[in-house]
Amino acid sequence: MVFVYLCICNLYTSFIMKKSLVILLGVIGVVVLLFLWGVSVNNRLVTHDEAVSKAWSQVENVYQRRADLIPQLVNTVKGAANFEKSTFTEVVEARAKATSVNIDANNLSEQNVAAFQKAQDNLTSALGRALTVTVERYPELAATQAFRDLQTQLEGTENRIAVERRNFNEAVNAYNTTIRRFPTSLLAGMLGFDKKGYFTASEGADKPVQVEFDF
Repeated sequence: MVFVYLCICNLYTSFIMKKSLVILLGVIGVVVLLFLWGVSVNNRLVTHDEAVSKAWSQVENVYQRRADLIPQLVNTVKGAANFEKSTFTEVVEARAKATSVNIDANNLSEQNVAAFQKAQDNLTSALGRALTVTVERYPELAATQAFRDLQTQLEGTENRIAVERRNFNEAVNAYNTTIRRFPTSLLAGMLGFDKKGYFTASEGADKPVQVEFDF
């Protein structure tokens, strides 16, 4: 009887141990799967985040290109006409403000992007007004090659700005959509992936500044 009892005890103990092992392996398996899922989510979010950063750098590049053209434009106008300093004062001031707004690609919040856009849009408006006034007062400028070259470069830059802003918004849309989708949304906030801001279409901002003049 004792032998039978011991056998039963051994079998029961073995069963319990096997059951515990199965449960332990199951828990480990779930943990591993969750870890792998978390890694996959993080990697996907990083990919989208890097795409936004890349698009933002292109936006900064084209805006910087325009900022670099403005001093050349001012000097060209000064050299070709009886230039009135006040004509480009607003442009110079707007350029200074626009170039002073520097945003880290890791902090593209709605507020920061809106501040950047406002400064750049102010420069766009000031530049458009100054060009109009300058050509109206000094029509002989339209005949100079230097002015025509800068005019062409500004037109090209404004078109590039429109393209890069659209590319940026597309990258942000893919990123923002991803962090809001379930179940990725469960981890996005915990991993520090926050919503990013878009360029919005302010009045006339969706069109390049007009720098062509017909005499």
